[in-house]
Amino acid sequence: MVQLTLPANSKVKTGKTWPKPEGAQNLKKFKIYRYDPEGGESPRWDTYFVDMDKCGPMVLDVLIYIKNNVDATLTFRRSCREGICGSCAMMIGGRNTIACTKGWDEFAGSSITIAPLPHMPVVKDLVPDLTNFYAQHAYVQPFLKTDTPEPEKEWLQTPEDRDKLDGLYECIMCACCSTSCPSYWWNGDKYLGPAALLHAYRWLIDSRDEARGERLDDLEDPFKLYRCHTIMNCAQVCPKGLNPAKAIGEIKKMMVERVA
Repeated sequence: MVQLTLPANSKVKTGKTWPKPEGAQNLKKFKIYRYDPEGGESPRWDTYFVDMDKCGPMVLDVLIYIKNNVDATLTFRRSCREGICGSCAMMIGGRNTIACTKGWDEFAGSSITIAPLPHMPVVKDLVPDLTNFYAQHAYVQPFLKTDTPEPEKEWLQTPEDRDKLDGLYECIMCACCSTSCPSYWWNGDKYLGPAALLHAYRWLIDSRDEARGERLDDLEDPFKLYRCHTIMNCAQVCPKGLNPAKAIGEIKKMMVERVA
């Protein structure tokens, strides 16, 4: 598999240009990254012209239109179409985002580039291999861990403690943040990345969880946590408006406080 690097069009050849639809008055050009590792061809940019009067408002609508009406071989992930599942994360116009909530009219000019998330192995076309990303999420054990006997009904939490989880639990695991982080690009096999660490912090500050020391021990490593250099790309691209860099900073504070 190939790893896509920034800029997305480096070492990618020009591919096929599909014909313009006849009689269209509102045309927009889409340059889409195409690559099938099993097909033996090099990565390429294919160009499509879409009549926007026949297409929905989001970039995902464009991709679905192309697949249904122009090129059935185009491959991408999608599911909820509501900005909840994170499946349709990709690089659109040079920026990581999710296609289902990104309007094509948000881009100036007559052309938009669409590529898979950068610095990830490509399964096919716009589909990245997220195996390592999901493994890192599993590493932080994103679930409640307790030693006390389970209550008859539920684990209680004050409204104030519940409020601390806002800005953390909303993560949709789209990988936009991690794949926009230079530290993750170069150390993705060792550095857990913004998304996994955001989830780690969500459980570290959960008043019902009783494994804080164990969780911090698991993160005490030169690479797992400390490769974050507060570049802030993660916060800039998050489609849910979250701030993983802030969460990572709070984890670092916890590390200092427990040895002070």
